Amino acid sequence: MGRIRVAVVFGGRSSEHGISVVSAGSVLGALDRLKYDVVTVGITAEGRWVQVDPDAARLAISDRQLPAITSGPGVALPGDPTAGGLIALAPPGDGSGSSALASVGAVDVVFPVLHGPFGEDGTIQGLLEMAGVPYVGSGVFASAAGMDKEFTKKLLRAEGLSVGEFVVLRQGDGLASLPAGALERLGLPAFVKPARAGSSMGITRVTDPGQFADALTLAFQHDSKLLIEAGVVGREIECGVLDGPDGPIASLPAEIRMRPGRDWYDFEAKYLDDACDFDVPAVLPPEVTARIQALAVAAFRALDCAGLARVDFFLRPDGEVIVNEINTMPGFTPISMYPRMWAASGVDYPTLIDTLIQSALRRAGR
Repeated sequence: MGRIRVAVVFGGRSSEHGISVVSAGSVLGALDRLKYDVVTVGITAEGRWVQVDPDAARLAISDRQLPAITSGPGVALPGDPTAGGLIALAPPGDGSGSSALASVGAVDVVFPVLHGPFGEDGTIQGLLEMAGVPYVGSGVFASAAGMDKEFTKKLLRAEGLSVGEFVVLRQGDGLASLPAGALERLGLPAFVKPARAGSSMGITRVTDPGQFADALTLAFQHDSKLLIEAGVVGREIECGVLDGPDGPIASLPAEIRMRPGRDWYDFEAKYLDDACDFDVPAVLPPEVTARIQALAVAAFRALDCAGLARVDFFLRPDGEVIVNEINTMPGFTPISMYPRMWAASGVDYPTLIDTLIQSALRRAGR
């Protein structure tokens, strides 16, 4: 048998474009080229699909600047299972009279290393379903539900899992549209965040009522729906879930600890500044570790996820565990917690990537 042809797709139209590119660089560096024939497809910020140089060095953060996909030979994936896979697009003015030059070739599986809207929210998953191409990660519903923090919390609550208190505002709504006493019940600090964004984009930690107006303006720049969440006092714990042949399993959890001078885990703290300490694995009593692992798998099942997820928790001082978010395509950068947690659990990065691809092929009956 020949090598498995995997298309790594990254970049995209969301505000997490650069993080997606960095994640893809790490994934490309870990793929076994003796086993996999790799096609690299970048999506520009405008939404154009292009073939990209797979050189991982060009897909890394440099001088605090995130990389971006800007150009390359155009390609497309028709939503047609008989089309034969990726299609190369003719450059403008080539005189061919057709936009399709040739097939780039059939693809056995797609690894959509995409974060945020138009990638992690069920949209590309729908295209891949129409095209009949297996892909890594959750399907349309779970991707959409995991991306939308409102419905993530509602589904988790329906399954009996604890989530923090929150209220929802939609474009055009103001604080006056909230139920009487809602903000008082949430208290301060509170977090104003876009409902369907990630990497802490557009989030404000509000410590004074006078900050709400600017916080809402910022969040609405990223999404037409936002959440105001009660601040939760507790340790920040994350846990990875991986779909295996016998069902989902959980990694050892990890803890994020902010250093003095930083109030919360914002974008700069995550990716650009040396502002956090990470305990991988988290220092927890065995029974607490087991409870968090069980809750991570329960959250994974509650949204009907597939392939992988990172589940984020707060561990209160009284021992209560609250689910904060589910990420159906967590970061794969060199510092990302998902691969680090699995490495601490005995699954190194290349094995993790191989397991995810094999899981996608298995679900498709390949």
